[in-house]
Amino acid sequence: MIKICIIKDNRSLIRGFTVKGHAGYAGSGNDIVCAAISALAYTAVGALSKFSAVCDYDESHGYMKCIVSDNISETLKRKAKIILETIILGFKQIESEYGGYVSVSDKEVSADD
Repeated sequence: MIKICIIKDNRSLIRGFTVKGHAGYAGSGNDIVCAAISALAYTAVGALSKFSAVCDYDESHGYMKCIVSDNISETLKRKAKIILETIILGFKQIESEYGGYVSVSDKEVSADD
């Protein structure tokens, strides 16, 4: 199962996300659930990097983490918020169709995390 964690600060503002695991919907190279989640996650990182904000990004096999820097202008924060909310909507839509393969949850972190 792919576990997606939406990371929010103590004001409920989205700071980023983590994606862990494998869907197991189909074999490697044929898993549409994995492909859909991967496409959304990479789109988020690309959009945040190009259009909006500093994005701390880490990935390895079966894992991705993307956190938006807190030390950016309010204009960039608004742009990042739109990008993240759009990607999260996509994650949740996939979860609603393939809930046995994808789980989306929220995690609150302090401003220092």
